[in-house]
Formats: sequence, C-alpha cells, structure tokens
Amino acid sequence: MTFDPNWARDSQKLQQLWSQAWGQMLQSFEPVDVSALATSIRPLQTVALSPEKLARLQQQYLDGLHALWNRSWGTGGSAGGDARDDRRFASDEWGRNPLSAFAVAAYELQARTLTAMVDAVQADEKTRARIRFGVEQFLAASAPSNFLALNVEAQKKAMETQGESLAQGLANLLKDIQQGHISMTDESRFEVGKNVATTEGAVVFENELLQLIEYKPLTAKVHERPFLVVPPCINKYYILDLQPDNSFIRYAVSQGHRTFVVSWRNPDMTLADKTWDDYIEGAVIRAIKTVKEISGAGKINALGFCVGGTMLSNALAVLAARGDDSVASATFLTTLIDFTETGVLDVFIDENFVRLRELQMGQGGLMKGQDLASTFSFLRPNDLVWNYVVGNYLKGETPPAFDLLYWNCDSTNLPGPYYAWYLRNFYLENKLVQPGALTVCGEKLDLRQVKLPVYVYGSREDHIVPIGGAYASTQLLPGKKRFVMGASGHIAGVINPPAKKKRSHWLREDGQFPASVDDWIAGATEHPGSWWDDWAAWLKGHAGKQIAAPKAYGKGARFKAIEPAPGRYVRQRA
Repeated sequence: MTFDPNWARDSQKLQQLWSQAWGQMLQSFEPVDVSALATSIRPLQTVALSPEKLARLQQQYLDGLHALWNRSWGTGGSAGGDARDDRRFASDEWGRNPLSAFAVAAYELQARTLTAMVDAVQADEKTRARIRFGVEQFLAASAPSNFLALNVEAQKKAMETQGESLAQGLANLLKDIQQGHISMTDESRFEVGKNVATTEGAVVFENELLQLIEYKPLTAKVHERPFLVVPPCINKYYILDLQPDNSFIRYAVSQGHRTFVVSWRNPDMTLADKTWDDYIEGAVIRAIKTVKEISGAGKINALGFCVGGTMLSNALAVLAARGDDSVASATFLTTLIDFTETGVLDVFIDENFVRLRELQMGQGGLMKGQDLASTFSFLRPNDLVWNYVVGNYLKGETPPAFDLLYWNCDSTNLPGPYYAWYLRNFYLENKLVQPGALTVCGEKLDLRQVKLPVYVYGSREDHIVPIGGAYASTQLLPGKKRFVMGASGHIAGVINPPAKKKRSHWLREDGQFPASVDDWIAGATEHPGSWWDDWAAWLKGHAGKQIAAPKAYGKGARFKAIEPAPGRYVRQRA
C-alpha cells in the first residue's frame, strides 16, 4: 500500500473529531450517579500498609521498571511480559511495535503492583474488596488497548481501510451518544415479538404493574396444575424466551404445562410512588390468584428467577401467614433469599449508600434502567464496556447480532420506593431470614411457614447471585428440597437447553444439605448437559394428573385474550 499524504491529513482530522466526540460521550452518557458511586466505594475504615510491605513493593516496582527499561531501550530486545495471556494484547502486532509493547509491559507491571498493594492493605475484607473494585476499574479503563495512540490493531486497520475505520468509529460513537448507551450488538437485527419473544400466546390479564401472558399448549394434554413464571422486574421477561431453540418458556410448554408468565410494565413517572408491597400484593399475589381463577385449579406451581424469586418468596410468606396454600411447589433460579453472601454487589452497600438512595427516591422517583444496566456492566468492565469501546469506536466495527446482548441493552426502570426498600431490608439488613422482622402486605414474614416443596438452582460462576447465596435458601426453607448447581454464570447457566448438550450440572441424591455449599459440592456428582430435564422430571411430580389442553386463552368474558403475546408492556423502552 502506498502512503497517501492527503489521507494522513484527513486521518488527523478524524482523530481530532473522535477525541472531541469521546469527550462529549463521557459528558452525556451519565452511566452512574457519581456521588452515589463515590459513597458506595468509600472505605469503611482507615486503611494502611505496613512500612515493610510498602517498601518491599516499591522496590519490586522499581526493579521491574529498571528491567523493563533495559529490555526495551537499553540492551535491546522486546519489552516482554505476559501480554499473550491477555486477549486484549494477544495479536502479534503488539509485539512488533516497540512503543506499544513497552506500554503493555509497563501496564502489566503497574497492574501487578497495584494488585499486590490491595492484597497487602490492612483492613477488613469489605474495605479491601472496595479498594480492589476501584483498582480493577482503574486498570480496566487505563489499558493501552483503549487508546488509539497505542492500539496497534486499530492503527493497522485505519491504514488498511484508508481511514474508513476511523470514520465508521466516529459514526458509531455519535450513534451511541444519541441512543444513550454503548452498543453491544447490532440492535437493528432484533424486534421483540418478531424474532425474540416469539412463543405463541396471549395476554389474558393486565393491571398497572403487569400483563399476564398465557401460552398456547404444544401438547394435546396438560397437567392439571398450571405453571406461573415470575421473572425479575429489573429486566424484560424474554430472557426466558429469546429464540425457539433456547426458550425456557417454550420448553415448559412442551413438557405439558399450562404456562403463564408475568410481563412487567416498564415504569414511568406514573408508577414512581409504587412500593415493594404494591408489587407483592398487586402483582405476584394477583398473578397467582388470576392463574387459579383462569385454570380452575386448586393449586398452581410457581417459578421465580433472580429478583423475581425474592419477590415470590415474599409472596409465599404472605400467603402462608394468611393460611393460603395456593402454591403447590416453587422453583427458585439464581435467587437470593438470604442476603449474607451477595458477591461483588456488596461493595456498593452500606448505610450511607442506602440512605442516599432513600433520600433521592424513597418517597417517589425512578431508578433509571440505564443506570442499573451500566452498574451491572461495570461489574465486568473488560468484557461489557471496554471491549465494545475498542471494537465500536477505535476499530469501527459493528458488533455481531446476539439475542442475549440485545436483551441486556433493553433496560427497565424501577420505582424509587420499591428499590430503596429492597436495598435496606434485604441487601443491607437481611431481614427476610429473621422471623417476624419484616412486615409485607400487612403480614409478618416467617419463612419457617413456607413448607411447600422447592427446587433451588444456582450457577457455579455467578457473580451476581454467588453459588453460596443461592444455596443458602436450602437452609431456610423447611419443605422438601432439591438443589442443583449448573456451570457458567447468572444467565448462561440458566439458559442452557438440553438440545445444545452444553455445560454440566451437579446433583446430590442423598438428600443431605450441609450448612456449607462447599460441603454439598464435595458430595455431589457431575452430570453432562443441561439441568432442565432434571427440573422437568421434578416439576412433573408436583403438577397433578393430565387433562385435555384448553382450546382458548383465558376464561370467559372476564379473562379473555386482550392482545397476542408478547403484549405491549414488554415493548416499552426505558
């Protein structure tokens, strides 16, 4: 390729425009509340490093810097390092450019030193975790790959495309500024109801909080006890109905269950005063009663996913206090009921942070969906933030179409009073595990009265609901239990259809539930493939006899089909 001086001049202009647009994006995105984040990661106590450890780390850093300088600019040779172990720097191009190779090696030295300093901090574990979180965010943001001046892959692509990649990156950046979030997938390729959330059904009930969807049977007969799914209201329900071949909802229908799913309304300011009680009484319990009325069954089976599982556990405790046994069995997927072990999210939670949220929105307001989505993305910054900054903006690439990431970008708001109450009573004070400590819908909650059979699922690599947090439910619920551990994380572990023959799950058939999840795992057996078939066999034992499948949606004039699935509520954008 011949060098074009006109292109060089134009590329400089493009880089200037890119830098200006990048600065504008940082000002306009507002990914998190800065004051809240500063409060959330403030150390809980005075921290210190012993003078001896600090001196040793300083000397190690200086020795490393001296060796790096000699390798790079002194005696010759490459800067070296372990860059090939980091996919951000895995390309051969990083080693061929002396400046970039030196930047990577210096970055790795800095990362090792800062990580060692965090490990050497004299403080309690939560304070150390907060410092570690802050350091990890800094290291993720300061990686040489994030900067056009150092990213040799982006520079090479700019040269090969005669600057077109820079122009496209600028266009991608301006587009993302306009839409208010970083594109993780080609969102133009998906449409709710067209190629995601396509399982056939109809909305048969709605109120200001939810639409209740009933799905068309796929079998001539169904079990007499219907099946209700309560997804998290922090996300759209169609994570459970992405494509026909990975739809948990379609799988449940194919197993002969008359299946109903709660589709949450995406709150706007008309719902800004809604409370936790409103959602338990007016949504979860209302859905349970409605499914019973439509089906005519004396009892139903229910499933709660993530926050939906926490809400279901509250609803079950309220019903138990009222002497109502409408639910025959419950399934909890990646659910926290005992909030002792909350994983990385614990770095945000303390009295100051919760009080701030209560002052901001405890009496009314909205927790914006984009703020929530950004917070969760920055829990894995390299994978869910900077990876797309580099690809979209520095290299001018369009991310591939991926249904799960489309869902991930389809964020939902939360009513402020609901959110603030949830933070204080669960994440901060963990009151649900204390009999009688919480009053919900006028009833004192006591999980010892929730005696129905339960199926509890946890994902081994879940960073949102750690496996120990999911397992802790087995220590609280007194009924007959079955626990299964799946491979992978919060979403990929759950959405694992049997036909894919991917991953593994672990079961223990001796009926023992020791206090520690590690002890449970020690006695468990690994099984290849999905846990869905094990769950289906378990649920079949609680679903009753088979009866003729209904010929129509709903029941009579009171619960007639309002509109086809997926309905209006799921299409509302935050």
